Amino acid sequence: MRRFVPAVLAFFGAAFIAAAIAIPLYLVPQLKVVPLDLDITSDATTVSPDGSTGERFPAVIFDRCSVSEDRARTLDAHLTQQRRSIITEPSDSRQASLQSAQTVRIDRLRDAEGVETEPTVAAAGETRTCTDGLLTATIDRVSVNRKTSAPNGAVSSLQLEAVPEGGNVNDVSVALDNRTGYQYKFGFDVQERDYPYYDLNTRQDCTAKFEGEETIDGVKTYHFVCDVPETDISNLPNAQGEAALGTMLTMPAKWWGITGRGVRPNDPITMHRYAAATRHVWVEPETGTIVDGREDQHQYFKSPDQSDATPEAVREFRMDALKGTFKWSDETVANQADKASGYLNQLKVGGFWAPIILGVVGAILLIVAALMFFRGGRNNRTDDDDVPPVATRPADDRTTTLTKRSGPPAGAAPASGNPWERPTEQIPRVDGGEPPADDSATRTFRKQPPPE
Repeated sequence: MRRFVPAVLAFFGAAFIAAAIAIPLYLVPQLKVVPLDLDITSDATTVSPDGSTGERFPAVIFDRCSVSEDRARTLDAHLTQQRRSIITEPSDSRQASLQSAQTVRIDRLRDAEGVETEPTVAAAGETRTCTDGLLTATIDRVSVNRKTSAPNGAVSSLQLEAVPEGGNVNDVSVALDNRTGYQYKFGFDVQERDYPYYDLNTRQDCTAKFEGEETIDGVKTYHFVCDVPETDISNLPNAQGEAALGTMLTMPAKWWGITGRGVRPNDPITMHRYAAATRHVWVEPETGTIVDGREDQHQYFKSPDQSDATPEAVREFRMDALKGTFKWSDETVANQADKASGYLNQLKVGGFWAPIILGVVGAILLIVAALMFFRGGRNNRTDDDDVPPVATRPADDRTTTLTKRSGPPAGAAPASGNPWERPTEQIPRVDGGEPPADDSATRTFRKQPPPE
């Protein structure tokens, strides 16, 4: 038992130290991957250009119903952008496929006369009119490398329409080629440098430039800004290979409200829809979690022909199709900050606290085991020294020699020839002051066995 207990302590001590070494080398890298239970929901509403909230109609949209009227119109609006990103198939130990459904909904409108309305959204399957509250709806699908969070090209498509009954999702989707930028999550260990970022509206990568460090809800973040260049989105085909509805519009000059030299009221003027944007993202650097986001969207109608042959009034004409600053809601930011903190805690426990605790406990167990082994050995030696030696008489194999006496005194009986038959010899009493010694004890000789 004295050796069993220290052996067990030594075993667990060595096991704890081995675990302290293995966890940072094996467990932490396993945590630094895109989780397969990723579920991100974000709500963003339009705010004033300076980011302040409270304005009822901070955005501008094109009045879709004006296409059938005498003149193009725009409306003041309040918009909400909702996005939910989840993991779908194909996903495995190396890649994760994200599916992100995004809608832009009209909360309320105000026309030029100040009349306010709150549009409703038709149910799925019902016919949508120009007054419907749903402005846009898409489903983005992309597969990413789980370690780097960068797109790997296995899946990259954008669904633009609802799948008809019995149809295939590929029939209503377009492939998004050459996609390399981050979008829903950055990689781990983000540095203070520029990164590629993917803009879904213009279907292109842009450069997210590092702007600085900020703290949001107690979480350290890196602020990146991506300027999306002006893009003619009529060149971005729909699932049928054509310009998407509303990206190319030909109407009379008077409908557009264009007047000037070289322009007649009924001249057909073709305008394309262009888009530009400035995207802001705040990223927690260790985990790559996007904590906050803001996007300044500007889509407008503009003549694609900017040559000198085109009248100046047409070249300079612009009409807003969508203009607004979308800012993540406080609730979304708080949820993302909590997720980032949770991921950080997992990495800190696995990469710092767990190895330290296991290492310290393991070292203590080994020290205790060593002390018990050492003290046990000393106690064994001390016990051996404390046992008194057993007195043993060495065997005497010498032969006893009896010397024959010269003869008995006068008057004594003749001695027997056998010494064992002689009478006991008595020692005569000695007179003196001392008490007589006890002579009751006799010395007895045992007969030795005859030699062999």
